[in-house]
Amino acid sequence: MTGKELRQLLLEKWGYSYDVQLRRTQGKIFLQIMWKYLEQASFPLSEAEYQEHLESIADYINGLGNTTQVYKFIQETKERPRLGKAVSIPLDLGERATEWLI
Repeated sequence: MTGKELRQLLLEKWGYSYDVQLRRTQGKIFLQIMWKYLEQASFPLSEAEYQEHLESIADYINGLGNTTQVYKFIQETKERPRLGKAVSIPLDLGERATEWLI
């Protein structure tokens, strides 16, 4: 997965270039689709900065081995990001969980 592919996936699903973040909570890692998006006037990143951010998130997703899981979750979810409520995708780290949670 590349940052461009991740952006395209978000656009196809929800029609906006939503911000994405990796969060660690309660010993688990989540990919969160935030409610802010590039097309908003108040979005804090330029298009180039946003694309660079997506590339780094995509690199983490690939490194964690969760590309298929992320694609599938986004395509199948009925949730949508809204003010104050992100869409959280739990990332299954399997046996490698301890490597990422130290």
